[in-house]
Amino acid sequence: MPASATKSLRVAVLADSDTRWKWGALTAQRVAPSGAEMKLDGYLLRGRATPTARQLQEVGVQADSLREVTAAEFLRAMTGESYDVLVLALVGGGVQAMLHGLRHAWGTGPRPVVVTGYVGVVYEKLADGLLLRHGADLVLANSAHDADRFRAVFEGVGADASAVTEVALPFLGGEPYTGEHEPYTVVFAAQPSVPDSRRDRAYLLNRLIEHARRHPEREVLLKLRSKPGEHTTHIEELPYQKLVQGKDVPANFQLVYGHMGDVLDRTDLLVTISSTAALESLHRRIPTVVLTDLGVREVLGNHHFTGSGCLASWDQLDAGHRPAPDEEWVARQGVAAGGTPSGGGSYATAFDTARERIAELLERPGGLPPLNPYYTPETAPGYLPGILARHHLGPDGAPLPGAPAADKEPGPVRQIVRRAARGAYRHGVQRVAPVIRRMGEL
Repeated sequence: MPASATKSLRVAVLADSDTRWKWGALTAQRVAPSGAEMKLDGYLLRGRATPTARQLQEVGVQADSLREVTAAEFLRAMTGESYDVLVLALVGGGVQAMLHGLRHAWGTGPRPVVVTGYVGVVYEKLADGLLLRHGADLVLANSAHDADRFRAVFEGVGADASAVTEVALPFLGGEPYTGEHEPYTVVFAAQPSVPDSRRDRAYLLNRLIEHARRHPEREVLLKLRSKPGEHTTHIEELPYQKLVQGKDVPANFQLVYGHMGDVLDRTDLLVTISSTAALESLHRRIPTVVLTDLGVREVLGNHHFTGSGCLASWDQLDAGHRPAPDEEWVARQGVAAGGTPSGGGSYATAFDTARERIAELLERPGGLPPLNPYYTPETAPGYLPGILARHHLGPDGAPLPGAPAADKEPGPVRQIVRRAARGAYRHGVQRVAPVIRRMGEL
């Protein structure tokens, strides 16, 4: 089945959010064997975070085809289409469910090379998330630091660690920072779920507004991930757009959307709690600060940046502090350490190993063996069935009776009902559930 690495390459990407679609599609482009002409088909897994048309446009990654699917629809598509590479850009449980579903669907027959990984910094649930991804042909690690940790986890449970492949974040790029803009621009990269309390989010917003007042000569931007009613990879219960309503803000303070790369083009100081935007900024040599105001804590993810030279507080920034990143730390994180971000240095060759491994697997005599995840009904009988059931799959990976669209394409009426149901579901997750949770805290 697989095409030669020098011929047309058919690639499928399954994603469950806007950020993961961006990661998956760009990863597919980065790891395609040299010389291959790629055809990219995108599948968006239906759920609370399925990206909207606006979010997809903002991501800016084009596909030859793109459609929304349930798990059962996707598995059926994978038996009807012949792909060379499949990228699973999903949360860990989704990856595990698809690995078992695909193992059942493909059996011992021909199949594509299966690739998965992480969208950004891995700062929580390391063992849990990794073992849920075990079974893919390539498990991509975004840095040497992550690759070492990934292998240690797999080997520590007796699982094959050969799939771990060091790469880098696929969306790093842009022109390197060459000096201050006019006006000097400070950007706070907001995160949907970090921090998660109203008090902490209000504190960060107030400090950003106060920084704008203290420095009227600067432009101060609050970079937002999504508009109210939209979902990203993580649930945002308290969007900054609502918190800023009614506040007296200075004229040099603005809320901005759009592609992060475009915003970074005019950034002189990037500030965040723990966003992957910090790595994008460091890659371009833009002065970058990871805030310590709320502590350096695992729950915030900023503990990942210990040793980076980027940790600082708003008090220090207000006083004019300019961070100086630690070069060794930056190099270990897979961002530009030598040369320039757009050419030369380590990033230019970061995907070579993955590209070579995929080319070798595509040419493997006799094709690829069946998928072989670490979790099975024998190794995790109290955990795996629940993960599979959430995607309407049985313990053997087969679609359960009554699984959505397991046996036929939806008709026009069913499509209308489905859209209405999904709208109601999203409303419940985004609006009703947070209110119930807050009431429970009273």
